[in-house]
Amino acid sequence: MQQRFTIATEGPGLYEFTDRVCDFTAGKGDGLVTLFVRHTSCSLAIQENADPEVRRDLTAFFHRLVPPSDDPAMSYLTHTYEGPDDMPAHIKAALLPVSLSIPVAAGRPLLGTWQGVYLFEHRARAHRREVVAHFA
Repeated sequence: MQQRFTIATEGPGLYEFTDRVCDFTAGKGDGLVTLFVRHTSCSLAIQENADPEVRRDLTAFFHRLVPPSDDPAMSYLTHTYEGPDDMPAHIKAALLPVSLSIPVAAGRPLLGTWQGVYLFEHRARAHRREVVAHFA
């Protein structure tokens, strides 16, 4: 069984969609839910969902780790015609997962107390991202 989630983003950051994953697995018994993002400039993450500072710090860290291509430290990049955030977004997506597998028991994802499921947007402008969920 599969379902597609559309997640609207408004720039870099983590966008939680745990509730949508829980709704998808509800009533399905035991198994495994696999999530896959269908884009090359964003990624997926399981992260703390209690303190928003964690999300802000992660976004700031990855911006510092891989700054925009107009930063002098990134002058070696050649793929720049889609904007200064594009190639850095591809690099971040290569470093972070684009798919996740989460065990499910009695229809509930077995996430830890403080864990949430996020789309991690790496581009500067708004996007509509698609995540495919598969339950087996």
